[in-house]
Amino acid sequence: MGMAAWKRTGVCLTAAAVVVGVAGCQDGDGGGTKKDADSAGAEVQTQNEMTEVLQAAFKNTSEAKSSKVRMTISTPAGVDGGGTMELSGVQGWDPAVMDVTMKGSAFTAGDPEAPQQVRMIMLDNVMYMDMGAKQAAGMDGKRWMKMDFAAIAEASGDAEIQKQMTNGLENLNQDPAQQLALLLESPNLKHVGPEKVDGVQTQRYKGTLSFEEMIDANKSFDLLSEEEREELTATAKKTGLKGYDTEVWVNEDDYPVKMAVGMRTPQGTMNMTANYSDYGAEAEVEAPPAEETLDLMEMLGELGADSEAGLSS
Repeated sequence: MGMAAWKRTGVCLTAAAVVVGVAGCQDGDGGGTKKDADSAGAEVQTQNEMTEVLQAAFKNTSEAKSSKVRMTISTPAGVDGGGTMELSGVQGWDPAVMDVTMKGSAFTAGDPEAPQQVRMIMLDNVMYMDMGAKQAAGMDGKRWMKMDFAAIAEASGDAEIQKQMTNGLENLNQDPAQQLALLLESPNLKHVGPEKVDGVQTQRYKGTLSFEEMIDANKSFDLLSEEEREELTATAKKTGLKGYDTEVWVNEDDYPVKMAVGMRTPQGTMNMTANYSDYGAEAEVEAPPAEETLDLMEMLGELGADSEAGLSS
């Protein structure tokens, strides 16, 4: 894969991490079979009833620790050309691991040499991407690309980049229990009504959080100082970022089967929709063999050394 495509892929993954790590909303009905609660004669739940359902869903999801996931992430044209990325596979959130297949226009980024789909593994805060046999021919026979974002951030020497990349990687693997916790913090939680998702009867809920409320509710920001929080808020306001909404569809067994996440920006709306099934599915993820792995940091270091050697000769 060309370096330009790698750059675009990194931007897409970073954008996805930003969206997934906070609460958001997707405009429209999110692909469910919408049924208005009033017109259907269904009763709208009270605040206590909504809280009870979502707390039960939070408990069940936290205890399950893993599930199968099908996720679609779309970014607007204003974000490095935009596009859509689809992931499907298994994920765990205690500990945070993923083993998914990834494909879509945002991933290939218009590169004719890019593989049509790639297997992605994440564990121990490191991402591995299987580039396939064809790409391995140009990578010393090694088909797995290793991306240790914490190491990349540290090498940059920029504290802000380090914070963004390490938090972003953690947030890429969405913890549905955390999303439920954020929704429970919403001051205007709403029971939208019954809907069917993939043939399953669910109840749909929606709530909003301002940017400041999201920071207060999201544990990933606990390590920020007051000054850093204020700087983050100011930066968000400068970019035109507004508050967040989140939507969740909970089945009759009190498990979330779908979540819609997004973030509206001046460049357009970034959307993520995740469908969950088979809670408790085995998520034993292992790193690829070292002899089949090429470290992105080492590759970039070698490219830099070759460039310097060329200039000095």
